Amino acid sequence: MAAIPQIERLIEPALNVLGFGLVRARLTGRNPPTLQVMIERVAPNGGIGGGIGDGGITVDDCAEVSRTLSAILDVEDPIEGGYQLEVSSPGIDRPLVRLEDYRRFAGHEAKIEMHGMIGGRKRFQGTLAGVDGDRVKIDLKGEGGLSELPFDGIAAAKLVMTEALIAQTLKSRGGEPQRPEA
Repeated sequence: MAAIPQIERLIEPALNVLGFGLVRARLTGRNPPTLQVMIERVAPNGGIGGGIGDGGITVDDCAEVSRTLSAILDVEDPIEGGYQLEVSSPGIDRPLVRLEDYRRFAGHEAKIEMHGMIGGRKRFQGTLAGVDGDRVKIDLKGEGGLSELPFDGIAAAKLVMTEALIAQTLKSRGGEPQRPEA
């Protein structure tokens, strides 16, 4: 089976040309496996996402990216045998994949699961407080204050959907939260 870094190197330039950034690529399942590609819009200043959330990814965007990536993957053939391609947005409670994600989403709540135990635990939930070198900082509030976790020890992490995250996502898309009428 192909290595994900090889697949990412193949598809990232095409995504960038289309105006998207790669959030994550991964192979799941068998017979046939599924190549999941998660994308977000690139901001006009060259930054990723233009804000929080999926940056307004549409079904048409996913279809366009799928057609482009299918052509590249068919020519380069990095995956043995058949596979299914799935292109999606990261959603509001997006995964945190790169060290830069922890900087970018500082101030928001996240769940982090480690490969091994750190201070007697594997799971952490709190407010992201940025990074220090290759260590992710997370404020655990009443559970022990600020913790620093080694980035290479993180098994999985994602943002937690909160009212503040939803409000910032809507604001980054130019919308306002809807309030129910009383």
